[in-house]
Amino acid sequence: MPNNDSRRKALKSMFFGSLALGGAGLAKPSLANAFNPPQMLKGNINHAVCRWCYDSIPLEEFCAAAKEMGIKAIDLVGPKDWPMLKKYGLHSSMCNGAEINLVDGWNDKNFHATLIRNYSEMIPLVAKNGYTNLICFSGNRRGKDDETGLQNSAEGLKKIMSLAEQHKVMIVMELLNSRVDHKDYQCDKTAWGVELVKRVGSPNFKLLYDIYHMQIDEGDVIRTIRNNHQHFAHYHTGGVPGRREIDQTQELYYPAIMEAIVKTGFKGYVAQEFIPSWNDKLAALRKGVEICDV
Repeated sequence: MPNNDSRRKALKSMFFGSLALGGAGLAKPSLANAFNPPQMLKGNINHAVCRWCYDSIPLEEFCAAAKEMGIKAIDLVGPKDWPMLKKYGLHSSMCNGAEINLVDGWNDKNFHATLIRNYSEMIPLVAKNGYTNLICFSGNRRGKDDETGLQNSAEGLKKIMSLAEQHKVMIVMELLNSRVDHKDYQCDKTAWGVELVKRVGSPNFKLLYDIYHMQIDEGDVIRTIRNNHQHFAHYHTGGVPGRREIDQTQELYYPAIMEAIVKTGFKGYVAQEFIPSWNDKLAALRKGVEICDV
């Protein structure tokens, strides 16, 4: 739409003028100006970023840069890194550290005892530090059909939900693609995840809708968001193919996807989870935030 395009162009001109599409040149932020007011964003999206995509950048430098960009939170960090996030006024928008790994998850009863212990320890810690989201995974199928995976997952998750409800912590299962990146992962379709949410039957269990992963495994992203947003607690971005930048080099049009998310009334976080290919990784992140700031 012309009005939206004009706003985006004006924002780019005002705040991103030094950014070239090739990824050239933003200077590294200094810690001296780390607490300067963040760049002006529209405020419709709560911007976050996944730490692992930028793990080559020291955490303190990364926090300072994120803060300066107007990013509010960092995803997928555990307790040892929370003090640094707090130093820079950043939220831990998707906590981790209770899961075993991506392949050994709730769909297998063999892992329930370990997972119940891990989550029972982590849930109070997440709440004590003022956070609300804690990630979990279905695990790989290993020959289990959809129904068996659902039954096992619901049975195990129900054993931690009263604790999660007591501490007001949201347990969030991530949807991952099983075609390219996570072969055999069971929670690889929105319909399976939504059915699990219904079976667990707790307001404190929802899904992480990863746009990159679900474009690969099922597509129809905007319709899926419109029809199922009430079951989604969090979103991740990523360019398809390759999980690279979310600009014109890939097949998804993120401004329209973000508009769809905003229209659902979503008040949680949208976290950038693309692996930057530009030489200046922070410039790539800044561009991603600009694209999603609708």
